[in-house]
This record gives sequence, structure tokens and C-alpha cells, in this order.
Amino acid sequence: MSITKDEVQHVAKLARLSVADDELSALTGHLDKILDYINQLNELDVEGVAPTAQRNTSENVLREDVVDNTFTKELSLQNAPLKEGGFFKVPKVIE
Repeated sequence: MSITKDEVQHVAKLARLSVADDELSALTGHLDKILDYINQLNELDVEGVAPTAQRNTSENVLREDVVDNTFTKELSLQNAPLKEGGFFKVPKVIE
């Protein structure tokens, strides 16, 4: 299977990508190689191979969501470079 420059331009337009004319031939070559590789994969004999969604059979291991020792306001502000009224004070960034 071969891909044309017009098809590459069409796909780029659908993806809202701007492709310069000098990049178009290189991109066409790269996509052509990708499609050739996919065609090689399509030739493989997968008879008797069960389809899988994923190879890893592990399951998520979740822990209980329990409240543990929390920081007090004083402990949280202990090393703050600037603080005011029990809050962190940060430099103004909006003019």
C-alpha cells in the first residue's frame, strides 16, 4: 500500500497541522514505511492466538482511604518564608 502526497495533505488538514511543501515528501515517505510495516503485521498467522486487551493480568491494589496524622496550621507555616494572618503570603504576580 502506498500513500500519496494528496492523502498526507488531507490527513494533515484533518489533524489541523500545517505541513510545508518541503516537508511533505519526507512525511509521505515516513508514513509509507509505517503502512508497509503494518501490512507486514497483517501477514502474520495469528490462528489460535487468543485476543487480549492487555498482557498484564495484575489488578489495581487499593488501600483504605483513612485519615492519618495531618499537619496543623502552625506546623505547615513553620518554614514558610512569608506568612500573614495564618496563611502563606506570596508575591503578587498580576499587575
